[in-house]
Amino acid sequence: MSISLDGYVGRNDGDVEWIFPSIDEELQDWMVDLLGQAGAHLMGRITYGDMAGYWPDSDEPYAAPMNDIPKVVFSRTLKEGTWPETTVVRGDLATEVNRLKGEDGDDLLAHGGAGFARALIQRGLVDQYRLVIHPVALGSGLPLFTTPTDLTLVSSEPFPGGAMAVTYAPASTNVAEGGPAR
Repeated sequence: MSISLDGYVGRNDGDVEWIFPSIDEELQDWMVDLLGQAGAHLMGRITYGDMAGYWPDSDEPYAAPMNDIPKVVFSRTLKEGTWPETTVVRGDLATEVNRLKGEDGDDLLAHGGAGFARALIQRGLVDQYRLVIHPVALGSGLPLFTTPTDLTLVSSEPFPGGAMAVTYAPASTNVAEGGPAR
């Protein structure tokens, strides 16, 4: 998830255009690699609607992993997914995420919106936070964290455009670098 220096994942209106000036080729490659490692992409209905309307027709480097890897959408209102490789899940978020974690396979990668991300955090479902901190302070916006959260640094990587990729684990867990719990 992209985040500003002051902890926001979007402006108050949800705009995220502020992330693009600091995405250089090295960061783009890092993000494409991260997307490609996922066994499934988890998202809420709103993010799913935005992505399903964009990625199927995109020729950007992110398109292949976004289109080819299974998507799991958490929604009580969406009837079915129109984007290939999509499963809609209507059950309890914690129950369903824990069920997915119990299955064999690669990492589960959750995509924001802020509300979906906070719901995962509040239920203790995040094993690692893979954040791209962009060199911008928004002053206000949509926060990722709404309560104090202790984290342990797992790894960090700076990029020429000024962004920094960081991986944190909740301080209460021992998650080794490169191997998040599923």
